[in-house]
Amino acid sequence: MPVTQGPVPAVQNPTPVVQNPTPTTQNPTLPLVVARELGHQFGENPLLFSGLDFALKPRETYALTGPSGSGKSTLLNILAGWLTPTAGTLDRHNIHSIAWVFQNPHGVTQRSAEDHVALPLLARGLTHHTARAVAGDYLARVGLTDVAHQPFHTLSGGEAQRLMLARAIASQPDLLLVDEPTAQLDTHTATSVNQAITALAEDNIIIVIATHDHRTRDACTNIIDLRHPQ
Repeated sequence: MPVTQGPVPAVQNPTPVVQNPTPTTQNPTLPLVVARELGHQFGENPLLFSGLDFALKPRETYALTGPSGSGKSTLLNILAGWLTPTAGTLDRHNIHSIAWVFQNPHGVTQRSAEDHVALPLLARGLTHHTARAVAGDYLARVGLTDVAHQPFHTLSGGEAQRLMLARAIASQPDLLLVDEPTAQLDTHTATSVNQAITALAEDNIIIVIATHDHRTRDACTNIIDLRHPQ
């Protein structure tokens, strides 16, 4: 599929556009996801997308954009290995763990923000003291230091979403999939979530975000645009 930075002309089948594609040459020990001519359709329904080529690398954030029904959630499921594409190939290299952050944040009502982030650290074998300290660092990166000891049910929507991002990163996934993180947030709160995503991209993690929000799209380093012809 040709790479373009400009508008895409109408075609018979929906053809995605990848802006700022990344090369496949990198450290062989780092995670990498490579798609070649990837496409999908359900049964006899029209193609959701086709001819999709990309290489996803760590320390980059990728926005999946397009109208409702264009296949953003489907592509996330394919990336996660939950769904097999009907066309093309998807190769995962050094992808040993995958984390999700869903549109509606869910937590344990009475547990503190720090508890939520410390739990995956404890599961990785860190001591209680170290897990608390590291959790504090993750919370600081997403701007939640001031609410670290507040129970989950007292957090605002934006705070809860940023907490889910911090918790996901604490599990040290190779691939982080985020589904519409700002869909139900106001402009100011959405900005704080987008800033948190940008801060977390410093880790050796591939971050892919399905979004309708142009602000989230613009906060990402790369765009995969799934657009139906008009």
